[in-house]
Amino acid sequence: MSLGDEHGYGSDSGRSDRVGGSGQTRTRLPEGGGSDVYGGARRPVRTSRSLITVVGVVVLLIAAIAFANRGGGESDAESVAKRGGGAEATSATGVKPVEGKTGMIPSGFAQDEQGAQSAAANYAAALGSDGMFNEDRRHDIVESIADPSALDRLQTGFDADYSPKFLTQIGLNEDGSAPPGATFVNRTMPAGTKVGKYSDGNADVDVWCSGLFGLTGEKSTKPVTSGWFTVSVKLKWNGSDWKVLETSQKEGPTPVTGDNPVSGSDEIADAVNEFGGFTYAR
Repeated sequence: MSLGDEHGYGSDSGRSDRVGGSGQTRTRLPEGGGSDVYGGARRPVRTSRSLITVVGVVVLLIAAIAFANRGGGESDAESVAKRGGGAEATSATGVKPVEGKTGMIPSGFAQDEQGAQSAAANYAAALGSDGMFNEDRRHDIVESIADPSALDRLQTGFDADYSPKFLTQIGLNEDGSAPPGATFVNRTMPAGTKVGKYSDGNADVDVWCSGLFGLTGEKSTKPVTSGWFTVSVKLKWNGSDWKVLETSQKEGPTPVTGDNPVSGSDEIADAVNEFGGFTYAR
């Protein structure tokens, strides 16, 4: 669901720009005759060139093993930085994901730029989930990620965004549930993060996301669509974790749509129910 005005996730338009989108193996037969029933074809005589090749391969293999097992090597991030970016810079880097959780949302992020990026990505996914359309779940989500100084303001804003009138406009029941025979889809998938401003106490992070939004079912007038958008999250360090002060959203960057054939409504519903989401922490 799109971020609603200055508050966050929800708008009267119900648009999809929301948060919170074998080779074959050829077998060479041995040369020479041989008429054994069990494949007694004569093995060709191995030349000195073949022996040299085998020795060379063994030497290279030993060198590769020694390189892989050497100690004190630089980290992936240091290696990418030293090479100056390039294609390797798009690979996932950094420390392992956090282990803590507040409810279903990861928590306990490090007080550094990477921790702020991970927090922003997870919070964007939570605020862009279907849980925001149910009042009780929405309050739990916002309470889990909001800084105490911003909690009341964020709760009030989100409650106004996700009003019963708005929910009925997009085809949901007043409690945010889908009508019989339909599955409601609202999922946000962060694709990357970027730090705008950073200090030990505050961080501004942009989260580039793709998302899914709509209703499956034969009678649905709002089929599931995909979109791309960037969520901006202002964070504050509360002494033990990063918490949200403000959120906003803008469209894009949006790539060219691929040539994939559109899946049926039932297939989309099955995928949403069968494929779980991720913890977005490096």
